[in-house]
Amino acid sequence: MTVLRRTAGVLAATAVIGTAVPATTALAAGTSPSPSPSTALPAGLYGSSDPQYDGVWRQSLALLAQRTVGVTPAAKAVDWLAGQQCANGSFAAFRAEPTAACAASTAVDTNSTAAAVQALTAVGGHDDATAKAVTWLKSQQNKDGGWGYAPGSPSDTNSTGVVVGALAAAGASADRSPYDLLAKWSVPCDQDGGGGLAYQPDKKTAKLTANADATAAGVLGALGKGFAPAAGKAPAEGYVCANSDKALTRADVARNGAAYLGDATSAKGYLVSALPGAKSQPDYGNTADAVVAMAAQGWTKPARKPYAWLTAHAVPWARQSGPAAYAELVFAAHAMGGDPRDFGGTNLVTALNATGPAPRAAAAKHAEEEKKSGNSVWWIVGTGLVAGIGIGFLFSGRRKQRQP
Repeated sequence: MTVLRRTAGVLAATAVIGTAVPATTALAAGTSPSPSPSTALPAGLYGSSDPQYDGVWRQSLALLAQRTVGVTPAAKAVDWLAGQQCANGSFAAFRAEPTAACAASTAVDTNSTAAAVQALTAVGGHDDATAKAVTWLKSQQNKDGGWGYAPGSPSDTNSTGVVVGALAAAGASADRSPYDLLAKWSVPCDQDGGGGLAYQPDKKTAKLTANADATAAGVLGALGKGFAPAAGKAPAEGYVCANSDKALTRADVARNGAAYLGDATSAKGYLVSALPGAKSQPDYGNTADAVVAMAAQGWTKPARKPYAWLTAHAVPWARQSGPAAYAELVFAAHAMGGDPRDFGGTNLVTALNATGPAPRAAAAKHAEEEKKSGNSVWWIVGTGLVAGIGIGFLFSGRRKQRQP
């Protein structure tokens, strides 16, 4: 789910709660909000752009990506995320004053909460926080079995998939099955966009229009997997979208959705942005999500072409977009069995780590090197004094080392 999708979610949420949203939320594809000159970024936060719409989201993906590759995040980065939680267990996209109690008007949402659950579960030591968040998420399930972005909003495939992944990560389950809803929103294979999932049915006609972003989220939801799955086992039916004379099962939804994503990326190797005026620009984030979904389903072979395209073209996008983008590429490499430390010649882990506080191992190594360096200097000074030799000191700036 890209930054633009996050902004769309916030717009949907504010439409429900009646909060005004500035016009600056209309972002171009692959870009992030610019830093707010009036707001100092928290020390533990990853990324340098304005966190108003994606602070918890990008922090959660960054921490989860680090844990996926065996990196222990900085304590202050984890503390910042945990400190964003409201007393009822929910998370908003960003709270500038986390020490203040959440008000009734605080724009909490299911996506930020679900992402935080996955991240805090991965880093460990936050069982109480994740349990409260899970309880809140379960309380937000709609009667149709799905979840909407904001409390009280209609269900959508993206939010449903994200929440299902969070519940699975926390070892919990929903009170009502969400899988029937995903099956209802799966486009029949013999129709245009067959196998894909709709974000929501058309409000007037109830028509289903396949959406790649929603399909990737729906596939992971149907599989009961979160943002960072390993490659699954290919189904016996093979690479095919198959209709059924009965209601689709979870496995059917995942298989058909993955087939749709494979077909959608087969021609060019990437998904095309659906934004008005995008002029057929590549959609990097959704292409990465599609790779993850296909690999999670076990279809790594059709995912090879878009994955190769990402390794050749996506790093500049991630560099511009920030930690969540790097995390999406890490998830794609992990799902495909690739090396995120050599992603087309780029070490994604180092690049991600550099967008925020240094991970614990890197910080500890830096401190140890500083200590050794200081000890050696004083040993030289002592030796020089004994020998009666005057020694001048040369202090050079040392760039803080960040490494996986």
